[in-house]
Amino acid sequence: MPHPALHLAVEIDGDGAHPAAWRRAAHAPGALLSPRRVGRVAAVAENSGFTLVTLDDGILPPGSAASGGPAGRLGAVERAAFTAASTSVIGVAPVVATTYAEPFHVSTRLASLDHLSVGRAGWVVGVEEAPEAARAWGRPLVEGEAAQRREAVDGLRVVRDLWDSWEDDAVIRSVATSRYLDGGRLHYVDFTGETYSVKGPAIVPRPPQGRPVVLAPAGLVPPELVDVALVEGPSPALLGRAAAASGAPLAFAEIEVALDTPFESAAERIADLERFASWDSAPGRPPGRLRYTGSAQGLVDLLDELSALVDGVRLHPLVLDEDLAVLSRLVLPELFVRRVAARPLPGSTLRTSLGLPRPESRFATAAATPAREGNR
Repeated sequence: MPHPALHLAVEIDGDGAHPAAWRRAAHAPGALLSPRRVGRVAAVAENSGFTLVTLDDGILPPGSAASGGPAGRLGAVERAAFTAASTSVIGVAPVVATTYAEPFHVSTRLASLDHLSVGRAGWVVGVEEAPEAARAWGRPLVEGEAAQRREAVDGLRVVRDLWDSWEDDAVIRSVATSRYLDGGRLHYVDFTGETYSVKGPAIVPRPPQGRPVVLAPAGLVPPELVDVALVEGPSPALLGRAAAASGAPLAFAEIEVALDTPFESAAERIADLERFASWDSAPGRPPGRLRYTGSAQGLVDLLDELSALVDGVRLHPLVLDEDLAVLSRLVLPELFVRRVAARPLPGSTLRTSLGLPRPESRFATAAATPAREGNR
């Protein structure tokens, strides 16, 4: 029996998944602090047929003393906004953590991104684990897996409710009656958690998608709160089991890739970078992630096998400037020929591209107290 087409995502933060990837990049190191760099990479991904690009982030520098890597980066939401304005079809999903950031601000930034991209925004839910992150934020340390998960769950619930706090037809824009909003269609979220409370409503109208697509590592938050679970596993079989157990509407497999190029094998490229730092020591890299090294044809065969087990994949290329070119020329075209994957259609929202329904505001049919004039 034919199975649904695989959705293709690629992580484009920095120069690649390897901590020393910057040493093989086809640009000066300072270009990483220019939005044009990420715009060019996103354009290659869009023209190749990827459905989604993601942008990693964190308040701490992405490099390390061992790799000598970059000591800074532009914010993921800011890069995502530039990328959205520079593209027309591909989805854009920055990593944003609510461990220390205010959910109200997270909601506002991501809703604005969805408006800017005309419905192509996503959100990869992140977690700030390092104690240094708390000091950088000037906040008390959120220590331990349980507390970090609590902050992620609470933050996600608040953000979703704030997106819902404006019903779809809350904006009237009536010159004749001098009314911009129907105050009865704005709602308080009235959230009280262990560490903060939020009244609402949002200050940005409901996003074009209703809610931007939410992606999160499997097990971090309840599956009913996410659209895409990011699953890990060292083999296709284990990835399939993780996908089935995730409980989310869609499951994407996390895969690191290092491909043969016309000039070097994948093994030679990895060995060159391992002289400076270990790929396994990359900051934030989960243990047990599937890694593919070898020919483009071998990766096509692997993704063909995975298409029966998961709904999509998120690829983490060894070096973007090298591997993305091979993906563009040799991998994605063959996947489209085999009908293993499908390109996103122009004019589609990210939800439409992923086959996800547009959610209704949870306040739309419930009795709620209208927002006061001062909140309009």
